[in-house]
Amino acid sequence: MLLPSVLLHDHLDGGLRPQTVLELARKHGYEYLPAPDLAGLEAWFDQSESGSLERYLEAFDHTIAVMQTYDAIERVAYEAVIDLSGDGVVYAELRFCPAQHTSMGLRPIEVIEAVSAGMKRGAVETGLEWGLIIDSLRHLHRADDLAKLAVSARHLRVVGFDIAGPEAGFPPRDHRAGFNYASRNGLGITIHAGEAGGRRGVANMASAVDDCHAQRIGHGVEIINDCEVDSGEIVALGPVARRIRDRFIPLEMCPASNMATSRLEPDAHPFGPLFRAGFNVTLSTDNRLMSHTSMSREYEFAIKHARLTEADLIEVARRSLAASFTTSELRAQIWAEGIAPGFRAAGLPVRSDWVR
Repeated sequence: MLLPSVLLHDHLDGGLRPQTVLELARKHGYEYLPAPDLAGLEAWFDQSESGSLERYLEAFDHTIAVMQTYDAIERVAYEAVIDLSGDGVVYAELRFCPAQHTSMGLRPIEVIEAVSAGMKRGAVETGLEWGLIIDSLRHLHRADDLAKLAVSARHLRVVGFDIAGPEAGFPPRDHRAGFNYASRNGLGITIHAGEAGGRRGVANMASAVDDCHAQRIGHGVEIINDCEVDSGEIVALGPVARRIRDRFIPLEMCPASNMATSRLEPDAHPFGPLFRAGFNVTLSTDNRLMSHTSMSREYEFAIKHARLTEADLIEVARRSLAASFTTSELRAQIWAEGIAPGFRAAGLPVRSDWVR
């Protein structure tokens, strides 16, 4: 039985169906796919052995290339809702960079309109609730213009702003002007940090919070480097880790993706120790295509390798919903009508009233 989940960190251009990539490439004359058939594409897009974030990100060249028309983008967004709902997701925040989808003449606002239209169409069929997060790419441009675009598109259900892309050498503080603007105008702030920053990973997390108003941290797996670990469990905290834990800042952890880019073994991923040490860790997919994952698989990881119980997964879902950039009214509705009944159907006792 599928357990209900809340998905905070999922890239639209990282979750395409391989069949859709193939069909869109043929339709639009894109001749550079890494494999000519479905089986080959499925195998190539599985980047679970990539070993670095930079290599992992190369796969996006092909998904973005086939997402350059309104119809293609709308289709990808629609299929994302169908796939997520079929996997038990009841609320999702999908993120993307509109500037990456303009090579065939679309304006960035039209890209957001296409995504919003596809999400709405899928939601009508499934009942999934959703919001959009606009990404700026830290290595390509400053965040100012995209922050202004994100604020202007709130009527299309844009709820948050983020920076993504290669982390090493691109600290969050370089983009503080864009985050200041987005925060002043009411958008939720989540920032990729502590994913693949190496020696600067912990400092990048501190910068995201201190310089850029981050309410959530995308990934944050490298916070373990500011912790003392003994026999697989956290026994002491450094200054940044203590602040992150004590302020209960949500960490959008994506184990399958982290293992792909960092060559972590499943039992070595810090999700379990961080959960038991009191950090506000949540579970997400990041890129369902490249990481060959889903929320149900992330749940399976949490039970098998992080040693969480099904009751712990209720707490993860509650934390994720509490950290979402939606309204308090919708949180209460999602809990009462989607999450609590889903866990009860699996035989787990859950209260129907929403308690943050």
